[in-house]
Amino acid sequence: MKVGSRNIQISVTSVFAVVLTLLGFGTLAQWYGRAKSATADFSERLPIEHRPDPALSPTAPVKDVRGWLVVGQGTPADSTGSWPQFRGPQRDGRAVPAAPLLAAWPAGGPTVLWRTAVGQGYAGPAIHKGRVYLADYDHEHEGTAVRCLSLGDGAEMWRYVYPVRIKQNHGMSRTVPAVTDRYVVAVTPLCHVLCLDAATGELRWKMDMVPRFKTIVPPWYTGQCPVIDGGRAILAPGGEPFMIAVDLATGETVWEVPNPGGWKMTHSSIMPVEFGGVRQYVYCGSRGVIGVAADDGRVLWRWDQWRIAIATSPSPAVVGSDRLLLTGDYDAGSQMVRVSRRGETFDVAELWRRAAKEFSCKQHTPVADGGRLYAVLPDGHLACADLGGNRLWRSPSSLNSGLAPYMLVGGVMVVLSDETGELVMAEVGAGGYKELARAKVLDGNQAWGPMAFADGRLIVRDLTEMVCLDLRAE
Repeated sequence: MKVGSRNIQISVTSVFAVVLTLLGFGTLAQWYGRAKSATADFSERLPIEHRPDPALSPTAPVKDVRGWLVVGQGTPADSTGSWPQFRGPQRDGRAVPAAPLLAAWPAGGPTVLWRTAVGQGYAGPAIHKGRVYLADYDHEHEGTAVRCLSLGDGAEMWRYVYPVRIKQNHGMSRTVPAVTDRYVVAVTPLCHVLCLDAATGELRWKMDMVPRFKTIVPPWYTGQCPVIDGGRAILAPGGEPFMIAVDLATGETVWEVPNPGGWKMTHSSIMPVEFGGVRQYVYCGSRGVIGVAADDGRVLWRWDQWRIAIATSPSPAVVGSDRLLLTGDYDAGSQMVRVSRRGETFDVAELWRRAAKEFSCKQHTPVADGGRLYAVLPDGHLACADLGGNRLWRSPSSLNSGLAPYMLVGGVMVVLSDETGELVMAEVGAGGYKELARAKVLDGNQAWGPMAFADGRLIVRDLTEMVCLDLRAE
């Protein structure tokens, strides 16, 4: 500061001394305490800086979990169809209807069986034994919820809720539960894992992967959907350790995969596959792709030539008996690799790589069928490529899926538009793309969540609503 011809420098220390004199040390201390408290409260709402929930600590008994079960009036539908996990029974994005489906839709679109409000997010449903399971967020109680609805009319049968304050960060919930006749397992936004009784919703076990395994919650919360295989839940904490198998009945860890390289959790999900006669689990971590043996978790192979710096969302797509299609956003494009067995070891080799605009998918996992690959390009249009990565066709400009899901249902593709809420049914194959029907089924606000299909019923959602559509011919 300049006064006349003299330059006077006022240090931070001097200013602090003046403030102490004017306000008094006690007053300033109170002000500082309130400011610190406000800052601490704000930091707890950041997606990767949540403090562990003491009620979900690995040593807390089940009875101490601060959650509650609400029983509703819904009853299960008379249904034998099942979509028990992320991407369906085979985790491949394909549905095989047990009965004929509508070849075309009436003017108003397929019949709406029911609609229900859901918390903000992109979590897709699982379907089993006439029930619909959803990992959700309960805005009223500021809590994460696992809900069970009737497939018949959408009436809620039960919901298990526990209080976790999180802020809206491109939605909240975004994972698909895995369900069996006895159990349902869900991974919630902050990497809590819940195992509930599939029929009653009663809590069986729980874990918080952040304090227990040093997991770092990914930006925009976790998108990892659990695997249930051979009586175990398979999860990738991406900490210490990298992957685990948990006994469904007890919640005890069966095996753990070491993580000396410090690979972190991504938004991708684990894919079970059998390569070279060995059942294994494949996962895209922050520094590459890994395959581990299903029986004991031993590392079979690692591939560090595929990584996306910002976020990996699509999961590895299994192609045939020895290949994986890897793809993602942020100009990553796509890569096809072959996994070959050599005695007791496995080799991984790149077969081809394509730029993002040629063939890739930003958010959802591509579908492989009949020697062809299907993905929604970064421009929002569905594309088809052969197994050599050569693009065969791209859908017309009238279809713009954006970040919305798609699946094969009985040989036809159903594709949702993320902004308009329109559902499109089209014939696809080597010959090209032929639209068969189109209908507006949702308002269309960020309709990004995965679909589910069982017994001729298709369930889709946008940011705040879920709808069940009847695609049956009769």
